Amino acid sequence: MDGTKLSLRQKKILSIITKEALSRPQINLFLEKIYPISKLTLIRELNYLMALKIVKKIGSGNNIRYALKEENPLLNFIDIQQYFDDQASRNKLNPIAFNFKMFDYLKNLITPQDLNEFEIILLSLREQEKKLDPTIFRREIERFIIEFSWKSSKIEGNTYSLLETEVLIKQSKEAPGHSKYEAVMILNHKRAIEYILLHRNIFKKITLSQIINLHAILTKGLEVTSGIRNNPVAISGSNYLPLSSKKEIENSLNKFIKAVNSNRNPLEKALISLTLISYIQPFADGNKRTARVLANAVLISHDCYPVTFRNVEDTDYLKALLLFYEKTNLFNFKHMFLEQYRFALQNYFRT
Repeated sequence: MDGTKLSLRQKKILSIITKEALSRPQINLFLEKIYPISKLTLIRELNYLMALKIVKKIGSGNNIRYALKEENPLLNFIDIQQYFDDQASRNKLNPIAFNFKMFDYLKNLITPQDLNEFEIILLSLREQEKKLDPTIFRREIERFIIEFSWKSSKIEGNTYSLLETEVLIKQSKEAPGHSKYEAVMILNHKRAIEYILLHRNIFKKITLSQIINLHAILTKGLEVTSGIRNNPVAISGSNYLPLSSKKEIENSLNKFIKAVNSNRNPLEKALISLTLISYIQPFADGNKRTARVLANAVLISHDCYPVTFRNVEDTDYLKALLLFYEKTNLFNFKHMFLEQYRFALQNYFRT
């Protein structure tokens, strides 16, 4: 279920019961000022949200109350559109410190109910390699590299088009009107994915040296300082303040690595990699790129399809990430990630 596709009224119902369990009349009391609704319609809406496994019913008879089903605080529902529409409130936020408590909740992020959405959720990349004609499989790998390199770079502000990226990667021809920096960024993505494909098995267990190495590949020739940063960094458009102490950064990275390596769910491991490297911001620059590449390294090492993020709007990706930075909330980013995995299953390496 993609929480971002709920109706405005359904989102409002969820926001009403975010803090505590409420009876149906109590929900209606809060709701009627904005969305006047009949008793039967409200019952239908609540039943629908329960069917989606977002809401649960507590008690019986006249004591029935409704509450959010999710018990992991990282996955509580937040209406992302409303959150960013209220820009004035965001601007008034005090500096937001790193949340160390989140390490306690980096498990059961992707539930069996989530996995049931995908009939072939863990479709094996190696199985497809056996089934597909070798020439076609190589072409699919090349297509993935082109589309991922383009999209990941585009999220970082790169202005190459998809077609220009294809020409650059296939023919080593830089597009006119673009900087050398943009071409190097794209080609570095290509080299990083090629490195992962060549050494896929080593990423079954993540190490700090692997993360640093991927970052070095991605930022080579871009005048980015290598290794764990020693200085503070700021996040554009956010009051979130990443850790500034190198010792604390390394400590948080070790906690992240432990969380990933102790997890058996490849999609969950990839989701944690995707968000935590971005959140920790261990490098002076190139953190989100490293996170996306590392997430795909984890998927590929477990024979899962990689994700290009081709089908997500750049601003939607960045907003979901900012929401995680500011509220330590993964609800929207998780559903965006699962939607992109669904897109990968439907569009790549098909027999």
